[in-house]
Amino acid sequence: MIPEPTASAATRASKQRKNSHDEANSSAAVNQSEDESGNENRQKSARRRKRAHTGSENVKRKRAKASGSSRAGGSEHVEAVTLFQVLTMGRSAMQTVIDDWIEAYQKNRDTSLLDLISFFIQCSGCKGVVTAEMCQSGEDSELRSKMVEELDEVSGLQYKKFLAFPWILTVTWPLDTDNVEYPLIQSGPEARWFSSEFCDFMSVLVSQCQHSVIFDSYLMNTLISLLTELSDSSVRAFRHTCTLAAVKLLSSLVAVALSLSVGLENSQKVYEVQERKTRQRRNVQQERIEKKVTELQGKRAEIESMMDILFKGVFLKRYRDVLPEIRSICMEELGWWMKLYSSAFLNDSYLKYMGWMMHDKIPDVRLKCVLGLQGLYVDPQLLPKLDLFTSRFKDRLISMTLDKDNEVAVQTMKLLLLISRTSDDALSPEDYQQLLQLVYSSQRPLAAAAGELLFSRLLNTAGPTSDTEDEINKEEEVHKQHTSRLKALLQFYQESELHKHVVYLVDSLWDVGAALLKDWPTLTSILLQDPSSHAPGLTCAEQVVLVEMLVASVRQAAEGPSLAGRSGAKKVMNAKERKIQNDDCTKLTDHFLVVLPKLLSKFSESSDCVASLMKIPQFFLPECPDSDNTQAVSALTAEMETVLERHAGPSVLEAAARTSLSLCGGGTASSATARDARDSVVQSWVDQLTELLGGSLKGDSFSADEEKTGDILATLKKLRAFHNCHNLLRWNLFELLSPLLSVESSEGGAPPEVLLEVLQCLSSCMIWSLSTSTDTLTSREKAVAQRLQLRLFCERGHHCLSRSDPRVQQQAFLGVCDVLTAHSFQLQVLDPSCFGPLLYTPSPKLQRALSTFVCLHVFTGPDRESQSGVGGNSEEERLEELHKRRNMLAAFCKLIVHRVLEMSMAAEVFIYYMKYFNEFGDIIKETMCRTRQMDKIESARTLVLCLQQLLVRLKREQESGGAHPGVQTFTSIRELARRFALSFGDQFKFRECVVMIHRNGIEFVFSEFSQTAETPTPPYLSYLPILSEFSSKLLKPDKKTVFSYLQKHTAEKVIDLREESWQPLLNYRASLLAAAEGEDAASYVSSDRKYLPSRSKLKLEGCKSPCPLSPSDSKVAKVRKSSFSPSHQEKTADTDPFSLPVEPPAKRSNIQGTVLSILNEEDDDTVEVEL
Repeated sequence: MIPEPTASAATRASKQRKNSHDEANSSAAVNQSEDESGNENRQKSARRRKRAHTGSENVKRKRAKASGSSRAGGSEHVEAVTLFQVLTMGRSAMQTVIDDWIEAYQKNRDTSLLDLISFFIQCSGCKGVVTAEMCQSGEDSELRSKMVEELDEVSGLQYKKFLAFPWILTVTWPLDTDNVEYPLIQSGPEARWFSSEFCDFMSVLVSQCQHSVIFDSYLMNTLISLLTELSDSSVRAFRHTCTLAAVKLLSSLVAVALSLSVGLENSQKVYEVQERKTRQRRNVQQERIEKKVTELQGKRAEIESMMDILFKGVFLKRYRDVLPEIRSICMEELGWWMKLYSSAFLNDSYLKYMGWMMHDKIPDVRLKCVLGLQGLYVDPQLLPKLDLFTSRFKDRLISMTLDKDNEVAVQTMKLLLLISRTSDDALSPEDYQQLLQLVYSSQRPLAAAAGELLFSRLLNTAGPTSDTEDEINKEEEVHKQHTSRLKALLQFYQESELHKHVVYLVDSLWDVGAALLKDWPTLTSILLQDPSSHAPGLTCAEQVVLVEMLVASVRQAAEGPSLAGRSGAKKVMNAKERKIQNDDCTKLTDHFLVVLPKLLSKFSESSDCVASLMKIPQFFLPECPDSDNTQAVSALTAEMETVLERHAGPSVLEAAARTSLSLCGGGTASSATARDARDSVVQSWVDQLTELLGGSLKGDSFSADEEKTGDILATLKKLRAFHNCHNLLRWNLFELLSPLLSVESSEGGAPPEVLLEVLQCLSSCMIWSLSTSTDTLTSREKAVAQRLQLRLFCERGHHCLSRSDPRVQQQAFLGVCDVLTAHSFQLQVLDPSCFGPLLYTPSPKLQRALSTFVCLHVFTGPDRESQSGVGGNSEEERLEELHKRRNMLAAFCKLIVHRVLEMSMAAEVFIYYMKYFNEFGDIIKETMCRTRQMDKIESARTLVLCLQQLLVRLKREQESGGAHPGVQTFTSIRELARRFALSFGDQFKFRECVVMIHRNGIEFVFSEFSQTAETPTPPYLSYLPILSEFSSKLLKPDKKTVFSYLQKHTAEKVIDLREESWQPLLNYRASLLAAAEGEDAASYVSSDRKYLPSRSKLKLEGCKSPCPLSPSDSKVAKVRKSSFSPSHQEKTADTDPFSLPVEPPAKRSNIQGTVLSILNEEDDDTVEVEL
C-alpha cells in the first residue's frame, strides 16, 4: 500500500476543511483561475515559440486556494512554463522541463503530482478546476459513495469525484464541455500536431522516469488511477484524451519492459560465464550479478503488473467504445504491443480482440486491425503463434478484400499476400481462385495487390540456373523462364473466362511483372515460332490472347496506367518515370519497326490479330533515330496494304486508318514515304469505285449483282474509315457518291448497307470541307460552291429521313445534325479578314422534319420498343438501342445550343424531361443550362411554351374522350413545372424571367377569353395551378405587381370565388399573396371560405363585379370592391404593372400577407347582415 504523507491528524483535518471550502467555491475558481489555462489551449502555438510566464499552475492555484500554501511548503521556485505549455516547444525542451518536474517531484511529490493531474485536465480542453482532499484509507466504507459524476443545473457546472489514492480528486468544469472542440478533435493540422506532441510527452515522461521515480509505488499508482477513472467518464473529451494517454503510457511501459528484459538477458549471460569460471566457490562479483538479476526480475514483474492493470482497466473497457476514434487508438496500440512485447501479448487471449474488431462498422477501425496484423505476419519468428488465428479468421480476411472502403480492401490483400508467402497451405485453391479474380477490379491499387499475389503464386517459378558465366546461357535461361511464365499467364487468363479484360490484367501485373511484360523480343519470338514436334506451339486462341497482351504491354509502356473504368492510378509522373517511359518508347520503336511486318505477314489471315497488331505503330516515338528508317516503313505499309486487301472489318479498317495517320504525321523522310503509300492506296480505291459505279449507276437507277454490290460496299467501307482520319477532298468523293442518294428506292435504289456508307462518307467530306475552309476558300466563287454543296447534302439527307430502313434514317439524321453543327462552329470562329463558309440556314421544312424525327425515334415508350423487338431480347441490345437514342438526342440538342435551330424548338424536348428523366435527364438538363446562358428570357419563354403545349394536348384529349398513352397527366405536368421552377436558383438573377413566366401565363389564360353563359370560366384556367409552382421564386414586390396584373385581366369578368370551377384562380391568388414565411396557399383558401356567407342568405345581383355580393350585403363587399372593382382597375391601368412599386401605402401592404386579412376591420359604409 502507498504510505500516507507525514502530517499530524490535526493538520490533515485542517487541510480537508480548507479543501472542502475550496470545493464549495469552485464555480468562482473556474472563472478566475483556470480560464487562463483553457485559453492557452485555444491560443497556443501555431507559432511554436517559448514564452516566459510569471507563475506556474500551482502559483495560480494558490491565489484561488488558501490550502495550497501549506502543502506547497511556503515560498517555492516559480516555473518558467507549465507542463501543458511544454507541448508547444518540441522534444528537447520537453525533456528538460520533465527533468525539472522529476526533480521537483522528488522534493515535494504531492504538489508535482497535482501539476501533472492538471496537465491531463487541460489537455482534455477543460476550463475547470481540480481540487483534492486526502482520504484516510483505500478501504474506507464511505469512499464509494463519494465517487460520483453529477450535474448542477443551477450553477451550470458539472462535477466528477474519483479516487487517485491518497486523494479524492474533484474536477469541476462548465456544462457545455461535451459540445465544444477539445484539442484532439480540433479542425485543421492542429489536432494532428497536438496528438503527436501529447504522445511524445507520455513517452518522454516514462523514459525519463524509468530509472528513478517510476518504481516508487506512488507516481504510477496515482497516474494509473487518474487515467483509469477519467477514461471511464461520460464526458467525451476526458474519455478520449485519457484513453490515448493510458494506451501510450502502456506502450511506454512496454519499452521499459523490453529494456529490462535485454538487461536481464545480458546479466544472466554474464552470470553464466562467471559461474563457469568459478565452479568451486562463489565470489563477490557473482553475488552482485545475482542480486542485479533478482532486482531486474522484480522491476520487470512490477512493470508487467502496471501493464496488466492498464490493459484491464482501460483497454478492456474502451476497445468497444461508442467513439470510433477511441476504438482505432486501442486497436493500433494493441498491434504494437503484440509486435514489440510478443512474449506477454502475442497469444490467442489478445489476438481475439483483433479478430473481433475486424467486424467493426467503421473502416478506420478495420484498417488499424489489418495494419497491426501486417506487422505481425512480416516477422517470421512470430508466425508459429499465429496459426490458430489464421485458421479462425481466414474467411473474414478473404471477405474483407471486397470491403466497401478501398484502403481496407487493399491492405487486406497485402496481408493475405504475406500469409501466402509464409505458409503454403494457409490458403486453399478455392481461396486463391477467389482472390486472383481481383486482378480485374476497377480499383487499381487493389488490382495491383492481387497482381502481386498472382505473380508470386503462379508466375514466380524460377527455372534452374547454371553456374557458368556465359552470357549466352544466361540469356537462354531468362528466355526459358519468361516463356514458362507467359504460358502460365495464358492458362490463367483462359481459365478465368473473362476474355475482354486483357488490358486490365496487364495493368494489374505491371508494377511487379514489368520486366516480363516488356520483354518484347521473347513475346515476338514466341509468336513467330513455328510449331514442331519438340515444341507444339500455341493454339489459335492462345495466339490471339498473346497478341492482345503484347499490344497492351506496348500501350502501358507508352501511355502509363490510365485505363477507362479503372480508378486510383497515379496521374502525374515524376522525372524518373518520364525517363523510363521515353526509354521504353525508344526500345519498342526500334524493335517493332523491324518485327511488325513479319507479324502482320504471319497473322494476315486472322482479322483479330492484325487489328491488334496494327495499333502498335500508334505508340512509336517520332524522335527516335530508327523511326526515320524509310525501308522499314515501306515494308510496314506494304504489309498493311496486303491486310486491307483481305479484310474489310470495322476494327481492322479503324486501326489501319489511325496507324496510317500516325505514320504520315511529321516532316521526316519516313513520313513522306507513308504519305505516298497512303495516297497510292486511296487512289486505287477511288479508281475501283469509279469503275464499279460506272457500270451500276445508270441515270436514276442503280443495278448491280450481289458480287458487284459486295465490292462496292467493301470499297466504300475503306474510304469511309480513312476519310474519318484523313483529308481526302482532292479525290472529289462528294461528286462521285452524291448521285447514289438521289435514286429513289422504289425505282431500284441502292441497298441500305450502301446508303449507310455513302451517308457517312459524304458527312466526312462536308466536315473536312468546313474545317479546312480557312485555307481552301480563297475566293467567293469557292464559298458559294461550298454552300451549294452543303445545301445539296442537307436536301439529300432530308430525303433519306423518309426511307423505309431505320438505319438509313438514323444515319441521315446524325449526318445532317453533325454537318450543321460544324457549319455553325466554323461561322463562330471565322476570321473576318479572309474568306470563309457563307451562312446557310436550314429550311423550315427540314427543321420540322428533324424535330419530328426526334419525337418519334428518341422518345419512344416501352410498347414501341417491344413492337420493334428491342427490350425483350437481351439487356445488351436494350443498352445499345438506348445509346443510339442518346446520340441522336445529343445531336439535336447541339443544333439548338449552336443556334442552328430556334430555341423554341427545344420545347419539344423539354416536355419529356420528367417522363424520360432516367434515360435522357442529363442531356436535357445540360441543354436547359446552355440555352439559359445564351438568353435567359428566351429560355424562360421556351419553358412556358413547353408547359402550355402539354396542357393544350391534355385538354384536347379530354374533350375527344380518348386516352392517348403519349399524353401526360395533369399531375405530371405540374411536377414538370415544379422541376422547372427549381432550376431558377437565384431569385435576383432570374427575377425578370420569373415575372415574364407569370405574365405570359396570365395572358395565356385570360387574354382571348370571352365570358358567356355557356363558357363562364376560361378553358385553360387549370393552367394557373401549374403557374403557381413558380410563385415561390417571385420576390415580394414582384408578387404584388403580378397580382395587380392578374386583377387587370380579371376585372371585366364575373368571378364567383365560391364556385368550384374558379378554385384554380383562388389558389393562384393565394400563392401570390403568401408573402409571410411559413404560410401556404391552403391557409388562404380556408381563410377565404371562412368569411364567405351562405348563398341562401344573400341577394345575388348581376353586376360586373369580381364577387356577386353587393356593397350593402356584408362587410366583405367593401373590401372586395376596393380590390377588384373596375374603377380601381382603371386607376391602376395607366401604370406599368411590371415596374417596381414605390413605397406602397400601409393598407395595401396587408394584401401581401393574406387575401382577406382586413375583413374584420370596422367600416362605416358597410351594413351588418344577419346570416
